[in-house]
Amino acid sequence: MGLGRTSTALLRHPRAHPWLARRAHTSASPDYIIVGAGSAGCVLANRLTEDPNVKVLLLEAGRADRGRWDSWMVQMPAALTYNLADTRYNWDFVTTPQPGLDGRQISQPRGKVLGGSSSLNAMAYIRGHPLDYDRWEAEGATGWSHRECLPYFKKAQTFHGEGDSTYQGFDGPLDVKAGNTKETLPLNQALVKAGTEAGYQPTDDLNGYQQEGFGPMHMTISPDGRRASTANTYLRPVIDRPNLTVQTGCLGTQLLFAPDEPTVCIGIEYEDATGQRHSVHAAKEVILSLGAIGSPHLLMLSGIGPAHELSKHGIGLRVDLPVGDNLQDHLDLYIQYECEQPTTLFPYATWYRPHKRIMAGIEWLTTGTGVCASNHFEAGGFIRTRAGIQHPDLQFHFIPGCVVGQLDFLPRDGFQLHCSTMRATSRGTLTLQSPDPHQAPVIDPNYLSTQDDIEDLRNGVRLAVEILEQDALAEFRGKRLSPDPALDLSDDEVLDAWVRETTHSAYHPCSTCAMGSVVDSAGAVKGVSNLRVVDASIMPSVVSGNLNAPTIMLAEKCADAIRGLPPLEAQESPYWVHPDWETQQR
Repeated sequence: MGLGRTSTALLRHPRAHPWLARRAHTSASPDYIIVGAGSAGCVLANRLTEDPNVKVLLLEAGRADRGRWDSWMVQMPAALTYNLADTRYNWDFVTTPQPGLDGRQISQPRGKVLGGSSSLNAMAYIRGHPLDYDRWEAEGATGWSHRECLPYFKKAQTFHGEGDSTYQGFDGPLDVKAGNTKETLPLNQALVKAGTEAGYQPTDDLNGYQQEGFGPMHMTISPDGRRASTANTYLRPVIDRPNLTVQTGCLGTQLLFAPDEPTVCIGIEYEDATGQRHSVHAAKEVILSLGAIGSPHLLMLSGIGPAHELSKHGIGLRVDLPVGDNLQDHLDLYIQYECEQPTTLFPYATWYRPHKRIMAGIEWLTTGTGVCASNHFEAGGFIRTRAGIQHPDLQFHFIPGCVVGQLDFLPRDGFQLHCSTMRATSRGTLTLQSPDPHQAPVIDPNYLSTQDDIEDLRNGVRLAVEILEQDALAEFRGKRLSPDPALDLSDDEVLDAWVRETTHSAYHPCSTCAMGSVVDSAGAVKGVSNLRVVDASIMPSVVSGNLNAPTIMLAEKCADAIRGLPPLEAQESPYWVHPDWETQQR
């Protein structure tokens, strides 16, 4: 079975940045070693070092997110596609060939940089639906109901704008705002109006009282127009704390255990940028925050995982746990139209009018404003694909432009609606390719392996086209580009074939070290002492929306548990559910 690009290549890690190399400890062992300076790891580094008596070592295999000639590609919101097809800041994983997608291998970019995937993602700030978290608790994640998670969403956030304090936070590290790009505002407003014309509710806050409906989307972008990654918002403000050490270019190779106690974790072995191996011990705990691909990979390399999987690679078993099982993700596809009005990103995203593109870049570099200061997912919505579903299972991101694949813009005015099903029933696996830590794991999401998933995405395409054909978009709407107008979308087989040919990942892998089966409700690995996992891999199941905001919330909540602090007081808050959800789709 071929694994494609990076999955058959060696996992490389870049040379450490000198600015970070100066931050090395020369004193005693750290209390906590955090492996992975991504969305969760940067949060933990910030919160754990609030106690000046606690020493933290933060190890990151990737490079710094600033101080290089190409760092602007990380910091500029509109440059979000640039790092999705290379290995400078991206692990650039691919899946196994997917039978449900005509045997295609699907890209799975993951951040290889300070901030992790929060330095690589599309910056959409979506929390999911309250019922997602009540489901988590039912799945074994005690203490993770919505009423217990909401205070941590608010703790993490500073919302820049008018918001309801019942749902939004206003003094946390993470900058969140709504977009309002004047060049594309008419088209974004028309999308929201089209949703209401199609019979869906308007909503002014997809993260507040009512997720279901159409309205403005929130984004993790700071007031100065920079990406609000966790490296920028959590790590950089505390980088000079004397009890925090940050080292880049450090690839974790295996966990270390006490010689006479094979399930007591005492540290980690890592490889630096020169290939030298080092061992470092933790006085209290090792915390893995490598994400839904990296964390299960390192656990299995260290003897923690399914016995049958480890035995195939000659790895001695320490604890038999279903590590790597339960892999979940969101699929995504585009509905695209030409646009008859010059209200799109076309002049700025291509070299057709080079002066506009250059001037937009200069404006951002000098003032942090303009077209380059947005991710351009400024409008969207959530709906239910059919009656009988209590809360939305379909997400729409709207963008005033058309892309080829996932990287390059079409050289014409256009717009596209991203259509993503939220709670797939297909389950995948992450397994070992080799006991060599440089070899990427085998990623098999098993996309579209159930009939429910096939039907849900099919329905989603039809609903998306219906919305885009509403009168509100008539003055903008030109020829449909994708799906081809010649396709008979009423034919299930024809539509299913188009979905198999075109759909791709929304880059939301999770649940490979799930709470309840691999870790407990505070991230502690079952059957192992002094070892935790804190990242999207411990989610019991995928939430109904983008994963960065829930991952940051999760890390905030786990940080309190690690520190022995009482959890924040649970907050009751109302939320909207369609009163006739059992019998009506809208």
